[in-house]
Amino acid sequence: MQWTDDGLVIGLRRHGETGTVLELMTPGHGRHLGLVHGGRSRRMQPVLQPGNHVRATWRSRLDESLGSFAVEPVDLGANRLLDSGFALYGIGHLTALLRLLPERDPHPALYAAAGVLMAHLGNPVVAPALMVRFELAILSELGFGLDLSACAATGGNDALVYVSPKSGRAVSASAGEPYRDRLLALPAFLREREEGGMSPAPDAADVTAGFTLTGYFLEQHIWGPRGLRAPEERLRFVALGTQAE
Repeated sequence: MQWTDDGLVIGLRRHGETGTVLELMTPGHGRHLGLVHGGRSRRMQPVLQPGNHVRATWRSRLDESLGSFAVEPVDLGANRLLDSGFALYGIGHLTALLRLLPERDPHPALYAAAGVLMAHLGNPVVAPALMVRFELAILSELGFGLDLSACAATGGNDALVYVSPKSGRAVSASAGEPYRDRLLALPAFLREREEGGMSPAPDAADVTAGFTLTGYFLEQHIWGPRGLRAPEERLRFVALGTQAE
């Protein structure tokens, strides 16, 4: 068995004296593990850092076996972000989200979105809103996507300002007003764009509302049922990314 694919490094652990079990997110083969012989060498350690992009060839005698990776660097973007605590928290949270996916289940759109997010983690103005959208994408890929396209009560798509915590569907201002204390806020930058329109640039309050929204559904559907808590990296990333200008 053999294949070659691009991959985003999302995890690694020691194996023996010199080896590393590498965890990659790939477009064609999903979240995939493999052994890298000599992965703890001075040459390979800078390459096998979470957030870096590599080109990997996986080989194994049997498809269900761990197998081994031969890895070459493509973009060592994570190494350029070592001086930014904000970016490092973002990498930690991004990779933790990707590790929630089932092994070997391809999610090419999610892989592409992760690449866009990695490319902007050095920008604290842009990255927080992208992370909110990435969390929404994770929810969708795991089968818990939100429907923000129309009001759950009226079917209309105007003045959508709330989300029902029960159904995960948008609710309009008029329909939701009597229940506003029981609804989640839908920030403007997550509302469906009008034809030919542009999403507004989010401010700190909007981004905070976005993380509150995604955090609620991640807790309800993903973290809670698995006995997990929100990663510390997310808490720190959100705190830094929602500071008012």
